[in-house]
Amino acid sequence: MMEDTRSVASLMDSTSSKIQQLQKAFAELESQRAVTFNLKWNELEEHFHGLERSLKRRFHELEDQEKEYETKTRKAQELLEKKKAAVEAKEKASLERLQKKRDAAVFAINTALDKYNNNNAPNISAKAFAAEDENLDGTVQDAEISPVKAYPELVKLCEDMDSAGLHKFVSDNRKNLALLKEEIPVALKAAANPASLVLDSLEGFYPTTTDGKKDANLLGMRRTCIMLMECLSVLLSGLDSNSLVAVLSEDVKDRAKGVAEGWSPLLETIDMDAGNGNSLEAHAFLQLLATFGIVSEFEEDGILKLIPMVSRRRQAAELCRSLGLSEKMPGVIEVLVDSGKQIDAVNLAFAFGLTEKFPPVELLKCYLTETSRSSSQGNASPAVQDDFNERELTGLKAVIKCVEEHNLEEQYPVEPLHKRILQLEKTKAEKKRATEPTKPQTKRPRGPQPRVTDNNNKTGYGRVIPERYPQYLYDNRQFLSGPIMAAQAPPPQTYTFSPAAAHGNFYGNCYQYQAPPYFH
Repeated sequence: MMEDTRSVASLMDSTSSKIQQLQKAFAELESQRAVTFNLKWNELEEHFHGLERSLKRRFHELEDQEKEYETKTRKAQELLEKKKAAVEAKEKASLERLQKKRDAAVFAINTALDKYNNNNAPNISAKAFAAEDENLDGTVQDAEISPVKAYPELVKLCEDMDSAGLHKFVSDNRKNLALLKEEIPVALKAAANPASLVLDSLEGFYPTTTDGKKDANLLGMRRTCIMLMECLSVLLSGLDSNSLVAVLSEDVKDRAKGVAEGWSPLLETIDMDAGNGNSLEAHAFLQLLATFGIVSEFEEDGILKLIPMVSRRRQAAELCRSLGLSEKMPGVIEVLVDSGKQIDAVNLAFAFGLTEKFPPVELLKCYLTETSRSSSQGNASPAVQDDFNERELTGLKAVIKCVEEHNLEEQYPVEPLHKRILQLEKTKAEKKRATEPTKPQTKRPRGPQPRVTDNNNKTGYGRVIPERYPQYLYDNRQFLSGPIMAAQAPPPQTYTFSPAAAHGNFYGNCYQYQAPPYFH
């Protein structure tokens, strides 16, 4: 390109000399002419100079455009290098965090196994564990911390091809689900046909007599089916091409295709928003296609329509990659945004590096605007308003979680969101206290009791509530007399009163009395 530019510039510089040569030739021609030319040399010279100026102007414009193009190209390359460096840094940081978590998990498992010394567990040698764990992630796992040592029953179940027993074992040990996910891929190696064992476990996924939405056991069984297919995918990812063909034979693929064809019509009856992006049925169908490599047997448009039904699930991004839909994700994210699932769209945008096309902060703000718009309706009934407030509260918590997961605090501060959450929770608590009925007090309070006024009491003093202080029932106090009491009591003393003349023998209530002797 630069050589062409220099040659064009040199040719343009030689234009003046060419014009001079042409002038000489024209003068010579004019001197030998037999007839008179109507055209003068000045006109020709002006014409050629005009062409020269036009060519130079166009040449300079092209040079400017070339420089601008080179500048844009250089900036694009610099930006690409920066993005590449950022991606590599994030990848390195993610690998470091993953390694730390893995080391912590290994340490915790090792510590737990040391504390829990199971004498009945089979003594499997280190070489056997190394052979079982080899090539799962490119390394050989340490035999002392192998999860098979924690649950050796799984190996026996896989050896026996007992799919029902495998389901029951996973259901009974669901509290240690993370450990099971690490252990099952290793245990599946003991099966004669791991793929057939997993296909056997899918029986009963769609029972004919039970409503899956109401049966908790069925939901648990479906989650186990999905987990077993995921574990089989982990096992297959560590096999070479020959072993992979042996495990996923044509018979196995045909059988998996038959299962998928049986499930496909049932998925058409499910509403896209019914599972709110968390449909187990759609997830199981897509995982079946990805695990057994039968994606090409079904239409891509039908598969894409199922992605929004699983967008909220944790495995959504990895599932899309397994299905080969990475190039289709921009369209999927647009569908999620249009359907009000901006948080799922943000998660997928980060997973597939599409944050420039789908800015996360703008999507999150749009999501909050939609949720708060409904809660700000003043003419709604109290019940409907409570529902709107609850929806906004849930949306605020989801946005805060998304911001923290993707480290967006600098771009989107969450302090105002926390304040709004406190305000909504305070309003919710006040309404709850206002609507709760007053409970009767079943326990009498402690401390001194109030006195009540007796209209029949002429003394003017209040009386004690009889329930608190019951009346003394023993009026006949003969126990105060007798030889023992008489011997212990001091002799009585008699006092003689001389009442004043002004008062006489009267109490303050005008009743006359006779002064008896007093005892001390």
